[in-house]
Amino acid sequence: MCHLRKTALAAAACVLSLAWTQSARSSDITFAVIGPHEYDLPVNFDPFNVLVQYGDGNAAGNAYDGSGNRVPKDGSHTWTGLTKYVHFRSFDAIPNVGFAFELIQASSYVLANGQSYGGLGTTIPGFAAWFKPNAHSTFGFQTFMESPSGTRDALASHEWTNITSFLFDYEWKHFSFDGDLGATVTATSQHLRLQHSYTPGRSFFSNLRFGWKASPLMEPFFAFDWQNTGGIYDNTLSRYVADSNAREVALGTGIMFNLSKKSSLTLRYAHSVEGRNVPETNAYYVKFVYLW
Repeated sequence: MCHLRKTALAAAACVLSLAWTQSARSSDITFAVIGPHEYDLPVNFDPFNVLVQYGDGNAAGNAYDGSGNRVPKDGSHTWTGLTKYVHFRSFDAIPNVGFAFELIQASSYVLANGQSYGGLGTTIPGFAAWFKPNAHSTFGFQTFMESPSGTRDALASHEWTNITSFLFDYEWKHFSFDGDLGATVTATSQHLRLQHSYTPGRSFFSNLRFGWKASPLMEPFFAFDWQNTGGIYDNTLSRYVADSNAREVALGTGIMFNLSKKSSLTLRYAHSVEGRNVPETNAYYVKFVYLW
């Protein structure tokens, strides 16, 4: 039960921080919300459910230009929440494989350029599957479809987007190492009334977490996040938008608290160390998990 509790709490966060619009989310690298033991997942278990509340705030007082210089522009403050329900189960007909079915609702508040607004963003259904090559490791994949919805135009993506990644985990006695590698592909072009039609560039991302099992209660960890996004294509003019490609690397540190057999709290701070054509990450992350 102790092992299942630990892996279940970690598994509850086996997704993502999704960017529905850059203006609404600042930079925010995909899957930036993950923490230690994120992919330390069980197999051959009884079904259970998880509720996760993610929150993050980013104070982007600077941005990176096309040459990688950090310049004081495009300042903004964003606060974002992701509320997620996950159902975990395995099947007798498919032994030694675990599955998760997820539904996520996004919300955000933005303060930028003298304006402030907030509301509900995209709705994100998803699916994950994994197996354990041995007792200490996990390997699998996850895929999600981001809807174009939102209560405000500025909070909606206006396009269907698929986010798919491979995931892995390895557990030592006193340390853990989790990671993923994936891509974001937009399935449709963006069409807004009386505006040009655009196709967003494809994004590739990776997130790595190295944790130290300091005690049964506290687990400090280091975080590495990377994302590279191709340029936006203007379908109306048949050319790429200048300086629309982006890249960012962010490092962070945090701590995970195992509050009980059914709940955990994770806190983290992260900051950009390198970028191109993107607002800086200067963000804090909070994640609360409850399972039943």
